[in-house]
Amino acid sequence: MTETAPQPIRPTLQTERLVLRPLTLEDAPAIQHLAGAREVAATTLTIPHPYTLAAAEQWIKGSQATGLEGTGFVLGVVLRETWDLIGVVGLGIQAAHGRAEIGYWIGLPYWNKGYCTEAAEAMLEQAFTTLGLNRVYAFHFRDNPASGRVMQKMGMVREGCLRQHDCKWGEYKDVETYGILAAEWRARHARR
Repeated sequence: MTETAPQPIRPTLQTERLVLRPLTLEDAPAIQHLAGAREVAATTLTIPHPYTLAAAEQWIKGSQATGLEGTGFVLGVVLRETWDLIGVVGLGIQAAHGRAEIGYWIGLPYWNKGYCTEAAEAMLEQAFTTLGLNRVYAFHFRDNPASGRVMQKMGMVREGCLRQHDCKWGEYKDVETYGILAAEWRARHARR
């Protein structure tokens, strides 16, 4: 069996209230503003604080390269009514293993409105139907239970805790791990 080169991945997805679209450099100011909030940066491993415009631009360029390489993609989460960027959601794909890690963040003004779950569920559908993956997994800091609730709403199963697994701002953090299999996702959607 010969392996084919990865194909670029740059989908645009729509949900009831959202459009998930590829990021452009024009999104950098909004990303810097939203992700730069200490409350948002504190919930992720990779977002620094303070978060500069140059850092946002560099991150967008990196996410665009990942999409072109076919090893994952990051989409801007945009409100359909106003076209305002409110966050991001992405998949890091390990095609050889049929799996992907999902990650997301939503800007503080848009918390507790169900946007994160809506965007993440659209990504699960993309992962299991279009990309044909077998498993999607995710992590969250134990002290960020809201992210865990998003995972649970998506039908993901808690698989364990990695004790003091990551270091954020000089503090070792416990990390909760969740996953969902394609068969579980299909069974869940067949009941709807």
